[in-house]
Amino acid sequence: MRRTQLFTLLVCGLLAWGQVASVARADHLDTFDPGKLKPTDSTLKVEVGDMAPDFTLPEVKGGTVTLSDYRGKKDVVLSFIPAAWTPVCSDQWPGYNLALNMFHDLDAELLGISEDNTPSQAMWIKAMHGLNFPVLSDFWPHGKVAGALGVLRSDGMAERAIVIIDKMGVIRYIDVHDINSRPDLGAIIHELEKLED
Repeated sequence: MRRTQLFTLLVCGLLAWGQVASVARADHLDTFDPGKLKPTDSTLKVEVGDMAPDFTLPEVKGGTVTLSDYRGKKDVVLSFIPAAWTPVCSDQWPGYNLALNMFHDLDAELLGISEDNTPSQAMWIKAMHGLNFPVLSDFWPHGKVAGALGVLRSDGMAERAIVIIDKMGVIRYIDVHDINSRPDLGAIIHELEKLED
C-alpha cells in the first residue's frame, strides 16, 4: 500500500469513528440491535473470475443504477449490508463515506446495497447526515441481486459482503464477511490497488 494512502486510511478510520459517535450523540440515532447473528447464512453462486450478473436497482436519490453502465469506465465496489438502522451498518457506511476519495482516486465507484425499501433507506441516511455514494434498494423483487450472487440470507437480509468488479465486468474479489463485524477498509483499498497494477 502506498504510504500516502496508508496515512489517509488511518486518518479516515479515526475520523469515521468520531463521526459515527457524533451522529449517535447529536441525533440520538436509535438503532435496532439484532444481537449476535450466525456469521454467514448463504451459499455463493459466483466466484472470482466470473462475469458479474447485471442488474438495475432504484437509487435512494431517484432514478436507477445499472451495473453494466460502469463497464469500460470504472471498477465497482458493491457493499451489501444486512439492514438499515442496525449498529454495525450505521458504522460501516459513514466510514466508507469519509474514505470516498480513496475509492475515486483508484478509479472505483462504491455502490451500497441493502434489502430495505427506499423510504426506509432515505430516512436512515438522513439520520446519519447523508452519504455521498449511491445507495440502492434490492427490496423488490426481494433480494433479486443478492440472491443472484448468493449473498441472500434465509431471513431475507443480505450478508455483509463486499464484491469488487473490474472495468470489464469481471468479479475480482469477494468477501462474505462475518455479519457481526464490518469489513476492513484497508483490505478493500488493497484489492482496488491490485487492479491498478
